[in-house]
Amino acid sequence: MIIGVPKEIKNGERRVGMTPQGVDALVSHHHRVLVERGAGVGAGFSDHEYGKAGAILVDKSKDIWGEADLVVKVKEPLEPEFPLMKSGQVLFTYLHLAADRELTLKLMERRIVGIGYETVQAKDGSLPLLRPMSEIAGRASVLAGGMCLEARHGGRGVLLCGASGVPPAKVVILGAGVVGTNACKVALGIGARVSILDIHPERLSYLHDITQGHIATFISNRMTIGEEIAGADLVIGGVLIPGAQAPKLVTRQMLKKMRPGSAIVDVSVDQGGCFETTKPTTHENPTYMEEGIVHYCVSNIPGAFPRTSTFALTNATFPYVLQISDKGYEKALIENDALRKGLNLIDGKIVCQAVAESFGLGFIENPFSPLP
Repeated sequence: MIIGVPKEIKNGERRVGMTPQGVDALVSHHHRVLVERGAGVGAGFSDHEYGKAGAILVDKSKDIWGEADLVVKVKEPLEPEFPLMKSGQVLFTYLHLAADRELTLKLMERRIVGIGYETVQAKDGSLPLLRPMSEIAGRASVLAGGMCLEARHGGRGVLLCGASGVPPAKVVILGAGVVGTNACKVALGIGARVSILDIHPERLSYLHDITQGHIATFISNRMTIGEEIAGADLVIGGVLIPGAQAPKLVTRQMLKKMRPGSAIVDVSVDQGGCFETTKPTTHENPTYMEEGIVHYCVSNIPGAFPRTSTFALTNATFPYVLQISDKGYEKALIENDALRKGLNLIDGKIVCQAVAESFGLGFIENPFSPLP
């Protein structure tokens, strides 16, 4: 099979879809791997490393899209890439279609086989390809929030860990999944006062136990969210409904009750965000003010740490890439339950129900049945 790894063109995105180690493993299975020149530079991988691993270095992105049977990326394709796609091509990347109707319609038009990292789901309900980036995003969200609280960014001038004789900042985390858990660990480690809210009592019990009761846990509901964020210095949004838009948990009216100069970090922005005032930002211009609150809504937070993120992502995605390459996508989808759940689009039709419902569009049942 011909596998293509183009350079990411999303603003501020320095990750790459595959490490040289991943290329080497694919080549050892007798696959051709096309890598766009400069694709890995932002993550610290030189063209020489890819060439040494057996990649065929390609000068232009259009040649990768034109030849590859399987395109492996990090982020969703953008407008300049749409005309380069060919019907029946397998696109394996973070798609986040539920937050982007235009992208969904474009990929349907191009008849792409779209498999989204974020909807690959194991039998236990976990999301193995979202997890590594969620870990990094959760940890980085606390660092970003600390930056937002600096006076130079319009923040209250509060240090998360406080100082001798000065209490630490209050951090409120919405969601106790992978993002929330990792944000909780870092915020607590820094010395902040941490509250975390979730709808699942067992998740809250787990976090309460592993932190030895050093955090406050709450069942998430509208009233409790409003009460908790009113006194918060930093609010981190980390809620997720697989494949669907994030619920709007924090309204504009709630924000108005927060203290001016407080900050929010919306890690859910890829799925539309869990704050009513969320709008995507970039690493170059990461923040904006709304209702006196500093908003950090960068849609690719792990892109700020491209080397760590690329290694973590390839570690998770490679087994699936190898299965698709060795078996072809049809057989791989039939044999692998988790991968089959990752299928969002095929032959111009939506397969993922959550995506279809986000836009009021029709969908078809997954055409690949599991083995008996």
